[in-house]
Amino acid sequence: MSSSYKKSGVDIDAGNELVKKIKPFAKATARIGADSELGGFGALFDLKKCNYKDPVLVSSTDGVGTKLKVAIETNTHDTIGIDLVAMSVNDLIVQGAEPLFFLDYFACSKLNVDVASVIIKGIAEGCKQANCALIGGETAEMPSMYQENDYDLAGFAVGAVERDKILPRQTSKGDVLIGLASSGLHSNGYSLARYILKQNSLKFSDKFNNHKTIGAELLTPTKIFVKSCLGAIRTDKVKALAHITGGGLIENLPRVLSPNIEAKIDYNSWHMPEIFSFLQKLGKVEDSEMRRTFNCGIGMVLVVGKNNVDEIIDLLKNCGEDAYIIGELA
Repeated sequence: MSSSYKKSGVDIDAGNELVKKIKPFAKATARIGADSELGGFGALFDLKKCNYKDPVLVSSTDGVGTKLKVAIETNTHDTIGIDLVAMSVNDLIVQGAEPLFFLDYFACSKLNVDVASVIIKGIAEGCKQANCALIGGETAEMPSMYQENDYDLAGFAVGAVERDKILPRQTSKGDVLIGLASSGLHSNGYSLARYILKQNSLKFSDKFNNHKTIGAELLTPTKIFVKSCLGAIRTDKVKALAHITGGGLIENLPRVLSPNIEAKIDYNSWHMPEIFSFLQKLGKVEDSEMRRTFNCGIGMVLVVGKNNVDEIIDLLKNCGEDAYIIGELA
């Protein structure tokens, strides 16, 4: 009996079919500087067309963590791609950078073209929300490396910022912390969330409230803060930003503050989404553990001088953000 790649578990034809299916999704994310077709060995981006004077490139790469397990076990794949984009582009704007393009890596045991195309359609949606182009990616079919319907995702984003606009800048005592509401857990803390559910014999299909299952609530996509935060950054009145991911406010804020400056946070100054109190009560999780594992309702923090707070909050609210004064620097 003759051997073939397909018999070993890798279907080249399925991969080619996927490329054909996702080309329209990628094309819908086109922006100035990106006009190459999918399928080449490398993806092209023309930075000169973006009219930067002295640009510095900023890059970020990330995954979605065990939120993937929720998507796989509930067979819900349409928003996990938004999470993938969000985790990288939200890191870019912290440096003051405008996201330019995105590439994805999708790995699985056996390629299901329909599932993969839904995932990549979600990635394209995330790119549209961030105004960055999906210019390439890689699909890897690796039998025995992954089990059954398992898959993994990683993403890579590149942005640009003028050299004299790179953030963070010098922060000072008395500067105000403006917190932007998260949409939920975003893409952090899912190992703890899944552990709590398992310990309490709860399934993703169980009801969370009158409107959603636990699984649907956990799959709420990560909020992409690019458009609103870039608008605030371009006023030149934002000193620093912090993307609140793993480590929470406690570990992420200090990364962007000047030496000998610390953040004083009022944890009662914003509304914490129900999912956090649900998990905390169910798992008997202490406040300190919640605050270093989850975002607890704040997905992005801006550091602004006292005299500019009202202007920046108005701008953010006009962009649709729920913005709160959550503390100050001391």
